[in-house]
Amino acid sequence: MTPLTTLIHPTAVVHPGAELHPTVQVGAYAVIGEKVKVGAGSVIGHHAILDGRVEIGTGNRIFPGAAIGLEPQDLKYDGSLNLVKIGDGNVIREYVTINRATWSGDATVIGNGNLLMAYVHVGHNCVIEDQVIIANGVALSGHVHVESRARISGILGIHQFVHIGRLAMVGGMSRINRDVPPFMIVEGNPARVRSLNKVGLQRAGMDAEDEGNTMRSLKKAFRILYRSGLPLSQALEQLELLPQNESLEHLHQFLQLSQLPGRRGSIPGKPQSRKDED
Repeated sequence: MTPLTTLIHPTAVVHPGAELHPTVQVGAYAVIGEKVKVGAGSVIGHHAILDGRVEIGTGNRIFPGAAIGLEPQDLKYDGSLNLVKIGDGNVIREYVTINRATWSGDATVIGNGNLLMAYVHVGHNCVIEDQVIIANGVALSGHVHVESRARISGILGIHQFVHIGRLAMVGGMSRINRDVPPFMIVEGNPARVRSLNKVGLQRAGMDAEDEGNTMRSLKKAFRILYRSGLPLSQALEQLELLPQNESLEHLHQFLQLSQLPGRRGSIPGKPQSRKDED
């Protein structure tokens, strides 16, 4: 049972069954349901709604008007009280919506240290890993998986079951209906792989890793995948001939998995070739 403290605004509606750490702050007119758990140091803004089965970790900031844990927008939903699980240190801005999963025992999962800007929608069964930034007005359909440190620019939609790779960057107003490979910049309608995300990789410290071997190998991989004109199957065989490291192996595995039944395939490169910049 949650005790009424000076940290909970008197106009907030907090169900007696909710489990809030004593340090949690709750703003005016917020609504927190029976199955909600919130960890230490989290701040729930005014008019926010947390309902359904929701577990939120420590140090999160949830801004006004956010709606977390409501029923999935899925006609297959059977009324199960499924889970939204949110980790630590996330910033969830104004009017973000995060729906719980469709099937019994499943979860919509947000990791640690993410920034979801205003009006982001996270559909049922999505997984967002760690340190992801999603800009304003992005809609993630059901079952989207976003790997750590990806950057998604504003005003775009992501199709169901799409995977966004680690340290990828998606340009604003793109149409993302296939998987976004790790470490790449993708942009456009139809979306295409434009270049290696060199700035993002450098900010992640990858230029200094292994005396630069990782960055060099990813540059070579980019040329093979998106500038050689080889079919993907042959390009993947060529990647195996490069000096291996964890990042290159992750890229190779991601592209292989993208071709499996039930996945949407990976976004291709530009049809015409162009000279790469080092």
